[in-house]
Amino acid sequence: MPVATGQIRDASKRGLFIATDYTDVQLNQTVELEFRFPDTQEKRFRRLKAHVVRKSDRGLGVDFEGVENDSFTISSLINWLKNHHMPVNYFPARRKQA
Repeated sequence: MPVATGQIRDASKRGLFIATDYTDVQLNQTVELEFRFPDTQEKRFRRLKAHVVRKSDRGLGVDFEGVENDSFTISSLINWLKNHHMPVNYFPARRKQA
């Protein structure tokens, strides 16, 4: 299973835009996103599933609609991102091999 890294650039309760240079993905493909909140003591990773709805040279747009997810996890992610918004320049995320 391929593994890639990225950085969330835009988020809503419906989906995300993730800056990444990973391109081995198709439109409408289901992907699994794994993350954790870096400023908490909690060490476990959380997971969400999404469909790829957009591809560009800057990253991927993914939509949570139509896949089984925990709405609490989505809300927690959106709230964390709103409270920790820090402007940063785009950087190409590096692809990792699993």
